[in-house]
Formats: sequence, C-alpha cells, structure tokens
Amino acid sequence: MRLLVVEDDKDLNRQLVSALEQAGYAIDRAFDGEEALYLGLNEPYDAVVLDVGLPLKDGISVLEEWRKSGRTMPVLILTARDRWSDKVQGFDAGADDYVSKPFHMEEVLARLRALVRRAAGHATSQLTCGPVGLDTKAGRVVVDGAPIKLTSHEYRLLAYLMHHSGRVVSRTELVEHLYDQDFDRDSNTIEVFVGRLRRKLGVDVIQTVRGLGYLLSPPTGPTGA
Repeated sequence: MRLLVVEDDKDLNRQLVSALEQAGYAIDRAFDGEEALYLGLNEPYDAVVLDVGLPLKDGISVLEEWRKSGRTMPVLILTARDRWSDKVQGFDAGADDYVSKPFHMEEVLARLRALVRRAAGHATSQLTCGPVGLDTKAGRVVVDGAPIKLTSHEYRLLAYLMHHSGRVVSRTELVEHLYDQDFDRDSNTIEVFVGRLRRKLGVDVIQTVRGLGYLLSPPTGPTGA
C-alpha cells in the first residue's frame, strides 16, 4: 500500500513517515500544499494523511481540487483545530476521517487501516483467501493457522493482493502502489517477489493471468496442492 503524508512540520512529518513505514506502507511525503496537490493529482495513492494548515495552499483547498479532479483516494485530515465547524468544512471538502492534534500515532494507524480496507470493500482487519489469512492490525500472515515470516516487500505485495482479491491486478498497478516515488521501479522485480511469496505461502492462491497480471483467489484443489 502506498500513502502520501502531507505535513509541513518536519519533525511530525518524519515521525508519521517512520511509523507508517514500520507498519508496512510505502510512503511519499510533501511539505506544502502545492507539492501535495501535484502529487495527489498525478500519483495513485491508497490513502493520504493531509494537514490542514499548510504553506502555499491550505489543505482544504488541496482536498477540494483533488475531488473536483475526480481523485477518490481516502483522505485523513490532520489539524490543530478542534472546532466542530472546521471538521464540517473538512468533511464537506471530501475528507473521509479526521484527527485533531495532538494525537496518538496508534490512532492514526488504526484510522488509516480502516480507510484503506473500506475503500477496498473489506469490513474487518482480518483478510482471508482460502487457507491464507492476513491481519492488517498485527501485520501477521498465516497459512492454515501457521504463521509465515515475510519480508516487508513480500508483505506489502500480499497485502495489496489480499485487499484486491478476486480481480486481476496488473504489474504496473503493483509497481505504482508498492513503491514510493524515489524507488527504482522495475516490473521485473514484481515477478521475483511473486515467486518468493508463492514459495513461502506454499499454496496456490496467486495466479498469473498471461498478459494482464496477477489474480489472488482460493486454490481450486486441496489445501497445499
């Protein structure tokens, strides 16, 4: 999952990025409204953390322009303002959720997990596909109840496929959603990680759809076949 963090306070931006990266997300960052507007219009994010009080262009104006341009990614507003009228303004501009500063990082992480899974049509943090289970809250993967140890890239790949199970996901989409903008993107890398992930899972849930990409679906045969 790839997120955008927009916060002009450099220390808070760094803290948010660090916590989100540790939680398994790929993160782009912006420090002013104009940079945020550009990135949000041109990059495919799974969610955005957006501060309201930004230099150059305020967060509400940025959000309004994203929505007018048809950008539908979930947006979590951060603000030092706690008046109900400010919250109403944010929701009316297209925000999906709201956190007032100061906040606990765990609350931000929990709200983002909820936004991402709801956007993909999931009601809980427990995602399953046949014998494979992924707990987005704990960052834990199991197969037939047995825990599987994955690298951060392998986990990120599986999490994206699990969130979008039942539909074909192209290599290009995976590259765009698994790596930040500074990563040396190569679709061949995806094939390597898919191969590693298949071996570690040991069950046939990731299908290659020739010329299109990958499809996550329950195995058709007995578990482990």
